[in-house]
This record gives sequence, C-alpha cells and structure tokens, in this order.
Amino acid sequence: MSTARPAPTTAVVVGNPKAGSRTLTAATYVARELTGADPDLVVDLATIGPELVDWRASAVNDLVAQVGRADLVVVACPTYKATYTGLLKLFLDRFSVGQLSGVAVPLMLGAGPAHALAPELGLRPLLTHLGALVPTPGLYVLEEQYDAPAAYAEWLAGAGPAVTALLSRPRGATA
Repeated sequence: MSTARPAPTTAVVVGNPKAGSRTLTAATYVARELTGADPDLVVDLATIGPELVDWRASAVNDLVAQVGRADLVVVACPTYKATYTGLLKLFLDRFSVGQLSGVAVPLMLGAGPAHALAPELGLRPLLTHLGALVPTPGLYVLEEQYDAPAAYAEWLAGAGPAVTALLSRPRGATA
C-alpha cells in the first residue's frame, strides 16, 4: 500500500476587476512555481459578473466550495487604496470562518513600493480568519515587474520550501 500523498489541488483566485489581468498571470506563475503544475482551478472574479452579488448563485457557491477544499490557494489582487479590491472582498465574504482548509498565499500587485505591506496587513489576516494556513509572508510585486521571474525569486526561495513541505504532509497532520 502506497503512503504517498496525491498531488495537491491548487486554486488561484484573482480579484482584479479586469479579466485576464497581469494579476492573473502573476498568480498562475506563483502557483506553478510552488507546485510544478498548472492550477486545477482558476477563478478570475472579473468574469463572474453580477452572479457574484447573488448569494443564491449556484455557480459561485460551487466555486467557493472548490476553493475551500483546495490544498493550496493563491489569492491575488491589485492593491487598491492600500488594500485588496472590493471584488475580492465580495467573493471572500461568502466563506464561513474555517472554510478555507488549505495553505494560502496572499499575493498583491501595486504601482509602487509604498504599499508593500498590503498583503501582510490586509489580506493575510483575512485568509487566516477564514481558516487558511498562511505559513509565509505575503508576496508583493510591482505591477511593472509582474512578468519578470526575478520579481518572485527571493520570495519563492524563502517561502517555497515551507509551502512545499506543508503540501506534502497528510491533511490535518501536525509537526
């Protein structure tokens, strides 16, 4: 009997109001670098439209359930007014406390370094409140560097081993 854990399920959630954004490219890149594979689920919130504000929308509720079960969730958005977007907040408001059960990576893009702490101060506490394990500092990338691997290299070198180790353990395992 094999004790190897199946490949982790990975979700990317993007709260950029523009579909197919640089934020989506960045989040997909981070997920791929952490797992060696494309994400299993990509939720580009800009493509959902009015269903996002309809609490009865089954398609959105299904996405919430799938994201909640993912082993790794990269949650990404641009920095607006030093915090995450309202679009991302609308989606995350659908989660119950404890419903995010995997590892989460808060990722934000911004125009300048002034808001570099936004993922740490705004997004990380929210993801933790919703139940995610956020074992590493959040990642902030200058939007002009979103497609440059060097912009992620230092964070990936520091955070990657911790995320990989957590993803290789059986769910619910401690130390």
